[in-house]
Amino acid sequence: MRVVFAGTPDFAATALRAILATNHEVVGVYSQPDRPAGRGRKLTPSPVKQVALDAGVPVFQPLNFKDSGDRDQLAELAADVMVVAAYGLILPQAVLDTPRYGCLNIHASLLPRWRGAAPIQRAIAAGDDRTGITIMQMDAGLDTGAMLLTRETAIRADDTGGSLHDRLADLGGEAIVEALAHLDTGSLQAVPQDDNLANYAHKLSKEDGHLDWTRPALELDRLIRAFNPWPGCFTDLNGDSDQAPQRIRIHAAGVVDGGGDARPGTILLRERDGIDVQCGEGVLRLTQVQLPGARAQSVNDLINGGKALLLPGQELN
Repeated sequence: MRVVFAGTPDFAATALRAILATNHEVVGVYSQPDRPAGRGRKLTPSPVKQVALDAGVPVFQPLNFKDSGDRDQLAELAADVMVVAAYGLILPQAVLDTPRYGCLNIHASLLPRWRGAAPIQRAIAAGDDRTGITIMQMDAGLDTGAMLLTRETAIRADDTGGSLHDRLADLGGEAIVEALAHLDTGSLQAVPQDDNLANYAHKLSKEDGHLDWTRPALELDRLIRAFNPWPGCFTDLNGDSDQAPQRIRIHAAGVVDGGGDARPGTILLRERDGIDVQCGEGVLRLTQVQLPGARAQSVNDLINGGKALLLPGQELN
């Protein structure tokens, strides 16, 4: 089939590579406009655009599809189907109707569980034990279209947002290739979503990573894993009268036994295998931290460096 692909980040680039390895013809790729990146703020192509350029596929980067010229350009590609993965633009109905088979979306959740921008991180943070990929027939709603194919994976106890992202990206590539293979034969069954089971996975912000120590240790452990590598989790170490609070980034942690009547956020113990912090319920052991102006390091390395920070009795908030 003649395929148009629309996507922007690494998640989508993995799916594009999978389609390019099939006998389908990718006749055009749509991606977000180049963005400034790096210290020099040089305009940089998205991962999807780079894959397309390397494969010699034409790339289109409209700001939106409000201009009739952009819609006409898409129509001229005469695509059988448009595959969409983390594109970053809302597609108007005129675009959804242009390809012969419409637009298929690769969504990183077992719909309708998590609709929206951050289904991977929200699934970990919520304590879900499974997630997956849904290939969905796109409609005018937000991730509300009929489900055509699903592939499932367990969420492991040590999964981070990064590790689950990479596994789902691979699974998404496999799922869309399978969906395309069945599309022309009409063997895909469209299953409507149950809106009553839907949750909205809000877009992440940096402030989402601010740890609230009144919450249970188990919930904070999930947040730290879910928001690794982005937006990351952090806390502030209370200063004294001569020193302002210092922001401490938390890269890894785990729930441990213990705790008592200490105020949430109080450091209970600092040993080489971790720093124990009282939570609203239970104790969280910090195992990898990042001090202001420094790189992430293990607590063992922190102690070896002689830093008089994160000591028992100090408070985090």
